[in-house]
Amino acid sequence: MQSEVSGLDGVREVEVDLASGRVTVTSEERLDYDTMAAAVDEAGYELVSRDER
Repeated sequence: MQSEVSGLDGVREVEVDLASGRVTVTSEERLDYDTMAAAVDEAGYELVSRDER
């Protein structure tokens, strides 16, 4: 998961919490939801929600 998401353009940091199933991504700019979902899917997981800050 971490390698697929961290490979996206503009991603600075990826924090994975396996216990909660939560991934926190810090990026230089807003990431495209479909691009993020595709990276998560490639890692074998499903993106089920988002929290934009």
